[in-house]
Parts: sequence; C-alpha cells; structure tokens
Amino acid sequence: MRNKIIIVTTLLAGSFYIANAQAKHEDTEVYEPVPKVVTPGKTIGDAPSDADVLFDGKNLDQWVSAQDRNTPAQWIITDGILTVKKGTGNIETKKLYSNYQLHVEWRIPENITGQDQARGNSGVFLASLGKGDAGYELQVLDSYKNKTYVNGMAGSIYKQFIPLANAARKPGEWQCYDVIWTAPVFNADGSVLSPAKATVFFNGVLVENNVELKGATLYIGQPSYQKHGPAPIKLQAHGDKSEPISFRNIWVRPL
Repeated sequence: MRNKIIIVTTLLAGSFYIANAQAKHEDTEVYEPVPKVVTPGKTIGDAPSDADVLFDGKNLDQWVSAQDRNTPAQWIITDGILTVKKGTGNIETKKLYSNYQLHVEWRIPENITGQDQARGNSGVFLASLGKGDAGYELQVLDSYKNKTYVNGMAGSIYKQFIPLANAARKPGEWQCYDVIWTAPVFNADGSVLSPAKATVFFNGVLVENNVELKGATLYIGQPSYQKHGPAPIKLQAHGDKSEPISFRNIWVRPL
C-alpha cells in the first residue's frame, strides 16, 4: 500500500509540473477591467478626487437636523471648524449611504472637564436609523488617561466591540477615524442575510478589524437588527455637561 501511495503521489506531482511547464506567464495576467483613476489628496487625510466632501470648513450644505430632516443643521462653523451647538441635537448627511470609506477628524476641547463618559462624549453613527441615538455608533470620547468601560471608550463600536488599542491623543489635539463600512443586507422577510461590518483606524492605528456588528448599538439592552436600506451618516450632540467637541475634514467614498 505504501508503494502505491508513493507512485500515485509521484504521478500527481509530475502532472502538476508538466502542466506548469506548458503554461505561459501571460495565462495569469489580467488587463481588464482597468481600475478608474483616483487622484489622492495633496496631503494625508485630504479628500481624494472621487469622494463626497461632507465638510470642508465652509458650510453645512451636506447636513440636516437628525430630529427633522427638513430642517438645516444648526451647528457652529468658526475658522473652518465645525462645533456642536448645544440644544440643537444631532446632525446627519442629506445623502444616504450603504458601503463606504469614511474619513472624519475630531477634537476634544483642551479645557475639558468631567470624567468617565462625561468627557467629550459624542459619536459617529455609521448608519443613522432615525431620531435620537438610533443606529450603529463608533464612539467619540476623551480616552486619554480617562477611565471608563472599555466597550464605550474612543474607538469602540459602542457596547459591542472593545478597540484593539487605545490610540487617543491629548485633549486639544486633532484625532481622526478612517472607517470601512459594509452595510447589513436583509432578506425579504427582514432576517439578516449578512451583518454589518466595520474596520476602523484610530489615528492610523487599527482598532476594529472587520468586526461583524450584532445589530444597532444601544445604551441599555442587547443589540438587534431591524430591516433598513441606505442610511445617513450621523454626528452626535450628546447633550451632557462637558464642553462640545469639534469636527473638520469629513469625506466619504461610496463603495
């Protein structure tokens, strides 16, 4: 039996090498479809040529109130920086998105006070599912020497996935998220065909590696899915007593 196995293995190996000897390098070279040309930004973090620029420091034309989508966003723009205006609520994009690449920069005030979750609390909702804090939240918080529950620190998918590292900079310094978002897909009966997925880089450090979300993020209770289609991207005005945070250089590339 051992000799038979050796003979069969030798024959298979010989066939493999003969087939490859007859092959040409051109056989595995593909020339179409040719990828489209995308011009990168002039510096790291700048929007590439095919991005939807959501905020470039000039206006809020791409945003509306998440409370009432017929109402323009009311946050404050000063010197090209967007800052939460207390009492006006969350804002979200006019346009709806499914799968995308997102870049957003944010800053906790240098003079921030408070501790735990009451320290620059905000969030980037990768898909907004209505008024309030409904949706899938990537947490924004001062996590520089600020103790809190680890599935609620900066870089976490809120209450679902702890970040792989704490890459937070000091308050007063600009931070950035680069996100790859894959929207959930639902069957006709509302059941989940494929869950939402997220990959997140926090200040250039990988903190969420293609995680599969368990559903919409919740403050209380277990996450679950409800069928939905393309959705806006939402920025949170948390409403706590800590100083409002700021944003700049926000863009998205639909995938």
